Amino acid sequence: MLDWKSLPAFLAIARAGSLRGAAEQLDSNHATVRRQLEALEHQLGVQLFRRGADGLHLSVAGRRLLPQALEAEAALRQGFNAVRGLDNQAAGRIRLSADPMTAHFLLAPVLAEFLALYPDIHIDMNLSYGIDSIDRLETDVSIRHVREVSGEAVGRKLFPLSIGVFAARSYIDRTLHQAGPRGEGLTWLGYGEAPELKAMIAASPFPRARVRHAIPDPAMHMHLARAGAGMTFLAAWVTSVFPELQRLPGTGLDQSRATWVLLHGDLRRVQRVRLFVDFLYESLRERRADFIG
Repeated sequence: MLDWKSLPAFLAIARAGSLRGAAEQLDSNHATVRRQLEALEHQLGVQLFRRGADGLHLSVAGRRLLPQALEAEAALRQGFNAVRGLDNQAAGRIRLSADPMTAHFLLAPVLAEFLALYPDIHIDMNLSYGIDSIDRLETDVSIRHVREVSGEAVGRKLFPLSIGVFAARSYIDRTLHQAGPRGEGLTWLGYGEAPELKAMIAASPFPRARVRHAIPDPAMHMHLARAGAGMTFLAAWVTSVFPELQRLPGTGLDQSRATWVLLHGDLRRVQRVRLFVDFLYESLRERRADFIG
């Protein structure tokens, strides 16, 4: 395999006619340039220069290599020019991950505003309740609702995420006055075998309410609750989008999680990512009341 680091030395010697002159061109030293030339000659099995009284001159093999080396140098320079400064432009792609509930009901208008301002930036979005790894470069920017941030992710904490017990006003009016003191007669919408949900129910004012169904999709929980099928845990912002939902009287809000805009630390200097993160932060902060409830 050709040692491409040796080609600049070959070209510099051909231009300068000496090892010392080549070293000055490359901001290197005489010994390093000699080693690079000797390494290239060893790889090719030919002598590329002949020593004369007035310096170094290309051999037959060297004269044959020179046009290809110049062509390679020009191609590399063209490639460098093509990408130079890309990270300083408001253009290119950004991979964004978020949970579907937040994306559909809160992020969509924010993204529309951003993309109208920056038409050369394109968003590749992954919607999932799983968390794409920033450390493994699975995403560039992530909206997360977590208790703590770890790994190489950096970013900005927006505000607490408020989670409470919500149901349709019609369901509350119809059932709450008949319920027992610990929720007897009420219905929880279930997620299936979800230990965290069981712990949340046990800690709620309604630990004796019946858990029905196995519905792993939070959006379906929200829509079933809107339709009066029971009560469930939802983010407090749902009432700003669906006013028919109401937090059950006597219940509080869990704010142990916070909403973050996160990115990999290496991307802080990339202009399009920095613009995007700043815009997300400011726009979502303006919607703070909706998030917190």
